[in-house]
Amino acid sequence: MGTWRNGKGRLTVPAQDGSRDESHDDGSRGGSQDGSVDLEIAASYGTRRRGLLGRDGIDGALLITPCNSVHSFRMRFAIDVAYLDKELTVVDVHTLRPGRLAMPRWKARHVLEAEAGAMARWGLRPGTRVSVTVPDQVSGRSSRSS
Repeated sequence: MGTWRNGKGRLTVPAQDGSRDESHDDGSRGGSQDGSVDLEIAASYGTRRRGLLGRDGIDGALLITPCNSVHSFRMRFAIDVAYLDKELTVVDVHTLRPGRLAMPRWKARHVLEAEAGAMARWGLRPGTRVSVTVPDQVSGRSSRSS
């Protein structure tokens, strides 16, 4: 993927040997049966800085790019954080309670945030390579990045 822009898209997490918890993957909270999830993209300074602050939750996930560290000061809920490298491969995943500062992951280029427990339901773990689909800004077509 070339230049990232603020907007919406879809995150696709490949199924890995039945690791996705199908009992909860019913399309609620931004997920779907095919392993794709609603995605917000924060690429500008302002949207990256704001992140999930001031929200009571999120449907799906937030991709913050470029980014290799996050905090949860002034957050209202616990979040799952996945650090992605430039190839969109998960480097690390952990849960961050409100009021915490995460250590930077030097190999990370992007950070994916979701409500606590979501990434376990999606089967997201280190080594998983995700893909992002965003609508083309000019033609309305979708472009895929993996």
